[in-house]
Amino acid sequence: MTEHFDVLIAGAGISGIGSAYHLKQQCSGKSFVVLEALESFGGTWLMHTYPGVRSDSDLHTFGYRFKPWIGPPIATAAEILDYMGDVIKENDLAPHIRYRHKIISASFSRTTNLWTVEAELGDAGERRVFTCNFLWMCQGYYEHARGYTPDWPGMEDYKGELVHPQTWPKDIDLKDKSVLVIGSGATTATVVPAIASACKHVTVLQRSPTYFIPGRNINELVEMLRTIGVDEMTVHDIARKKILYDQDKFTHRAFDEPETVKEELLSGVRLFLGPDYDMTHFTPRYRPWRQRIAFVPDGDLFQGIAAGKATMVTDEIDRFTKAGVLLKSGRELEADVIVTATGFNLSVLGGIAFTVDGGPVNFADTVTYRGMMFTGVPNMVWVFGYFRASWTLRVDLMGDFVCRLLKFMDEKGVHRVEAVIPESQLNMKRLPWIDPENFNPGYLMRRMDLLPKRGESYEWQHTQDYWREKEELPAIDLAAPVFKYG
Repeated sequence: MTEHFDVLIAGAGISGIGSAYHLKQQCSGKSFVVLEALESFGGTWLMHTYPGVRSDSDLHTFGYRFKPWIGPPIATAAEILDYMGDVIKENDLAPHIRYRHKIISASFSRTTNLWTVEAELGDAGERRVFTCNFLWMCQGYYEHARGYTPDWPGMEDYKGELVHPQTWPKDIDLKDKSVLVIGSGATTATVVPAIASACKHVTVLQRSPTYFIPGRNINELVEMLRTIGVDEMTVHDIARKKILYDQDKFTHRAFDEPETVKEELLSGVRLFLGPDYDMTHFTPRYRPWRQRIAFVPDGDLFQGIAAGKATMVTDEIDRFTKAGVLLKSGRELEADVIVTATGFNLSVLGGIAFTVDGGPVNFADTVTYRGMMFTGVPNMVWVFGYFRASWTLRVDLMGDFVCRLLKFMDEKGVHRVEAVIPESQLNMKRLPWIDPENFNPGYLMRRMDLLPKRGESYEWQHTQDYWREKEELPAIDLAAPVFKYG
């Protein structure tokens, strides 16, 4: 039996739940369903169970604009799940969500102007079929089932326990063990302080350093506003505006005066580690903001290093040994447990098999319209958030845009919309999804070939610029030539 809905939302993570809220609030007459492959809502925050898992950006902006965040700026996964659960309950979204529904394929027909979506139910392999007028992709951008671990020589020789944070074992015992954490990003900064007190010692091995921002896990403006009796919704609005204003200034300074910003970031770390610490371990080779900068609440990572519970090593792996890893410098690091906090595998639109009018869609052959629509793929948007600002800011902006687009189509009596490159721009150069000189995390660089192309003109790319998009997305002319209706 096939079920039909006006809109199908793929994923019940932070993007999917936010999109469902906007659809219900702004297009109350639309029927919709949310299909989620996991057993509950939450996405990243449900799947990741490694010690200390938390946000790496503030919840005043990572939280939705419509629901105040009450807790500390940097929140645990459990706190974020509670917040999302409240959104579902308060807005009666639960009846619209189908869990353990993994989307296998999605096919669009320009004859019927419908998507046909096939989903696999649970582990039994039972298939369910849905049709919808519009497909709203909110499934994230990496593989949930496995993380990325490089194929180092000699890995089969290692006799200890090898784990990846993305698939953290429930029964692992780190008490009094020597642990080696490989990696330098936000996951490392989260795992290390969470396990350091139980371990004999933690060594962090990084190929190259990254930037961090240590600070108190409290927003003084928020606390002051609450003290004087300002209501939570107003506090939320003011806090978001102030944080985003500060982030905008910081981002521009990272481009305009990178050496000054670099020294400010290093000074923040040096306050915890002291003047004699070898700061080469926290001095990246790239300018600030070419990769994401994680906030370290209360400097807990650096406190562990200063207390002697953790040690930083900057080197490259030559090969694994029975006892640990041999570095290219000739030094061997022995460990009972090795944690590969080495990132994740990119997954473009959930690895779903897409077809349009019977022909397979290779997204690498498409050009993106503002990072949310793709040439040749009608009646679909993809929520891809921001790297230099909270992901969810784009969820809210796109919620407004999609609902406005759906209403526009109803008013015009049309059933199909797709992004098309105007004749005047047909010869524009096709470029990779994102400029590596602008932003170059490893997971994007490894599989950029899977992602849609961007054009030279800014409307044909995901600019990653929230401060520009917050003005431009609401002002998009839906009657412009870039939108082809049918």
